Amino acid sequence: MRDALVAAALRLFDERGFEQTTVDDIVALAGVGRRSFFRYFPSKESVVFPDHDGCLAEMNAFLADPAGAAEDPVERAGAAARLVLRMYAADPVFSVRRYRLTREVPALRAHELSAVWRYERALADYLRSRYAHRPDGRLRADVVAAAVVAAHNNALRSWLRSGAERDPEASVTEALAYVVATWGDQAPVPAGPTARGEEADGADGAEEVREGEEVVVLVARRGTPMWRVVDEIQAALSAT
Repeated sequence: MRDALVAAALRLFDERGFEQTTVDDIVALAGVGRRSFFRYFPSKESVVFPDHDGCLAEMNAFLADPAGAAEDPVERAGAAARLVLRMYAADPVFSVRRYRLTREVPALRAHELSAVWRYERALADYLRSRYAHRPDGRLRADVVAAAVVAAHNNALRSWLRSGAERDPEASVTEALAYVVATWGDQAPVPAGPTARGEEADGADGAEEVREGEEVVVLVARRGTPMWRVVDEIQAALSAT
């Protein structure tokens, strides 16, 4: 029934457009009642993303597996991101249709960004536990999680834009290897915040700014995806 609802929805979205299709239209074509639709999907938007909840649960289970405790945290996070790639690659025709649809419908794009944020949070939570011993652990975890998601999505979207005509594994492997080389256990340790810099919630958390130094301040709404925050910071620093 769930698959029938997804198939009916995508058919109607192709024929009529997303905005012109109602839940009643979808259930009528699928031959089920409205109650059945809402048993599987909370909204019309969510029917386009039927597999993300299951993939997120699989990712959390993978990250919680004690078998990965000795692995480089960045490599483990990259392996977790590959679960998302495999979800998309399992049905390339559907994935390409969804990608094109989300490019056309702002509401679906927002829904997709929300799903991306949930994956990023899962990776960040895992990395925070692995970096708990570091004075810059929280910052490092958030930045690495954003980097893993950005690298993965860069390769994934390139594959989707091509119409899924090639194997995405090589591109994703290259993108994630770049993150591991930059942030992995064997990567050079970058100069970052000290333990004092991590005390941002306390009265003594501010870093001293020397005369003549430039400071970049970014204001973002709560809940803004970390990858977008990092992009904005990089753009601001490049402009200074």
